[in-house]
Amino acid sequence: MRRKTMARQHKAEVMIAGEQLLRLHDGKLIKDRRYHLRTYPNCFVAQELIDWLVSHKEAMDRVTAVSLMQNLMDNDIIHHCDKRPVFKDAKLLYRFRKDDGTFPFNTEVKIFMRGQQLYELIADKNSIMMLREEHGVSFQRCFPGYLFIDWLLQNGEVESRCQGLELCRALLEHGIIQHTKKHDFFDSGLLYQFCINFRRRRRLAELLNEGKQDEEGTSSSSQEDSPFILKKGLPSEHTAFQSVIGDPLGWGFVVRGAAPCYVQAVDPGSPAAAAGVKVRQFVCRVNEKTVLYLDYKTVTRLVMTGPRVVVLEVMEPLD
Repeated sequence: MRRKTMARQHKAEVMIAGEQLLRLHDGKLIKDRRYHLRTYPNCFVAQELIDWLVSHKEAMDRVTAVSLMQNLMDNDIIHHCDKRPVFKDAKLLYRFRKDDGTFPFNTEVKIFMRGQQLYELIADKNSIMMLREEHGVSFQRCFPGYLFIDWLLQNGEVESRCQGLELCRALLEHGIIQHTKKHDFFDSGLLYQFCINFRRRRRLAELLNEGKQDEEGTSSSSQEDSPFILKKGLPSEHTAFQSVIGDPLGWGFVVRGAAPCYVQAVDPGSPAAAAGVKVRQFVCRVNEKTVLYLDYKTVTRLVMTGPRVVVLEVMEPLD
């Protein structure tokens, strides 16, 4: 179930990154183009887009840029105008599927786009998302289930509470929203949060790295920056989950390591110390996102740009 959820979240991140890329170049690359006496609307030239990606540091070189765009092709974000399956650094025409109506709008994609639309509306002024408390624990940018349904009704997004409940449960099932402690969705005072910050800037290179991850550990004895070894096929009982609730000063821990990374320091009296985070623990996941193949800078960025409550899955160093 977790693997399926993570796959959905990665797919969602790729979709958002593709859409943000579509907006970033301000339409300068996408325009109607003529080729062999035929006009292709809303297209871009692969070579020009690769130039743009490299010059704007979205990719470190042209080979990486091609891999990034192939990733978007594999996820049905873009396609070649004559349906070639491979992205090439050449004077070939490609198009974003949203621009020509060929995007595969299956149930999962429709729910994702519905969640994105609702997030954009709710995140505006007078948002129902705010700091709230449940069972003595404070959660940022959350909302009670009943209030979300009230909002849906008041804004004409659903016609009845029953329809609103069905929509909310679909959003939860597809990883768009979640209860602060993993309950199902109820029309009640239980608190829920959006799992995805649709407005956060995604970098395509990070998504490509995440897409290459798998759920199993691999030998990392060659990692000189890591003080322990991760063994393949590690049983789940070797890991533990820790929820760190950030305060105005942060979370109170430092990670280091090329990949995988580990906890280098924990501030005494900090939220991390209170949650039980310890020095030299191996960081397996951050907010259900596998980080085994990410360096400490990327993991730190995930924490800094994520919600106030950071859920870590950690493992003690193995002898």
